[in-house]
Parts: sequence; structure tokens; C-alpha cells
Amino acid sequence: MARPTESSGRHLVLVGMMGSGKTSVGRRTAERLGRPFLDSDAHVEARTGRSVREIFESDGEAAFRRLEAEALDAALDAPDPAVIAAAGGVVLDADNRARLRGSATVVWLRADPEVLAARVGSSDHRPLLGDDPERVLQQMDRDRRHLYQDVADHVIDVGTRSVEEAVETVLEVLEVSE
Repeated sequence: MARPTESSGRHLVLVGMMGSGKTSVGRRTAERLGRPFLDSDAHVEARTGRSVREIFESDGEAAFRRLEAEALDAALDAPDPAVIAAAGGVVLDADNRARLRGSATVVWLRADPEVLAARVGSSDHRPLLGDDPERVLQQMDRDRRHLYQDVADHVIDVGTRSVEEAVETVLEVLEVSE
């Protein structure tokens, strides 16, 4: 069976919590598909010249969420089908969820909060985690799980998968949906 190609026509958007592998899996998937890779957090940082943490600290979460939505819009408006790593909180906004459902094939990279906490540790560049990443990620999971499910065309449990295994699974679900 042939792999999906650039001519597939729709963007592939990876959603999920921080630490789920959206950037790592997205970058490798884009390489395999011969598509551009777009990372919404990287877009925000490049556009503003500041890190996500700096934006949160100086402008607040609401300002970051607006920038996040603008980054998603820019990625989804790209003319060539791309692989897009959407910021973890992009699903919090109803307009973003509607745009995702109408503009892309969406794959939710799902993992348990305990696994995510082990992956992200106490990273300085993740402003929402505070001093207790596992507790924060458990609460985020409760708050966001239904939102990820709402936009997802496919769900992949990445908790025990390597990046390469996750990439293979993404490519397999794309074949099925073609």
C-alpha cells in the first residue's frame, strides 16, 4: 500500500499534551511524507522573539493563547499540505477546535500524565508546570482530554512507543484514512 504523499491535500495536525512527542514525531513524519513541518510554539517564538515562558510571564496566558491561535491559523492557511505540531493548549479555544475539524486530519498523541511528567521533568521552558509537573499534567489531562477527543480523527497511545514507532503508527492511520 502506498504511503500518503504531498498530494494528499490535507494538513496533518498532531495534538496532545506537552511531552507527548508532537515535535519529535511531527518532524520525522514530515520527513517521511516529504512535507513541510510547522511547529506552532516555534512560530510564536520566532514571530515575537521571545520564549513561551517569557510571553506567559510578561503578557499572561490570554495573550499567549491569542498568539497560539494566530500560529494555528497561519499553519492551516499554508498552501502546501504540512505536518503541524499544534501547541498543547490549542484545543482550549472553540474556534481553534472548529478550524482543526474543518481543515486537517488530526491525530491525538495520547499518553498518561505520569509518562508525560517523566518526559518533561521540571523544564524551565514550560511555564504552566510549576513545581509539581505530574499534578499539573493530571489536572490538564482532566480538563483537556475531552477536547482532544473532540478534534481527533485518530488517537495514538504514545506512552510506551518510541518516536519511530509513533511515526510508523501515524503513517499507518493516514493510509487507512486515505
